[in-house]
Amino acid sequence: MMKQERQRVMRDGGTEAPFSGDYWNEHAKGRYRCAGCGAELFSSDTKFNSGTGWPSFTQPANRENVELRPDESHGMHRTEVACRRCGAHLGHVFDDGPADQGGKRYCINSVCLELERDGSGDDSGGA
Repeated sequence: MMKQERQRVMRDGGTEAPFSGDYWNEHAKGRYRCAGCGAELFSSDTKFNSGTGWPSFTQPANRENVELRPDESHGMHRTEVACRRCGAHLGHVFDDGPADQGGKRYCINSVCLELERDGSGDDSGGA
């Protein structure tokens, strides 16, 4: 099911249902990578609760990995957010984010992301 949903959103330009994805209410620190190719896209440092049911960020972690495209679908004028490396549709960017942080809201589908938690690369177990 996850594979089909990922295909529908990332390759066919769909949108997951609000409040249904793994990351809309995630508070762990780390880096959000593209589920299609692994490119670093967003950081938990810029993630905020927009109340929309999708993960929202004030800016990309690495602007070189994010592409903005005009989107005139569904009779709306929007700006699509895509992965520059693999071309995957990620979501949209809107001008209703926190004013004190630039005013942008990168509204991203959870299914397009994989969270690399801070410290997750350390599997030594301690001691």
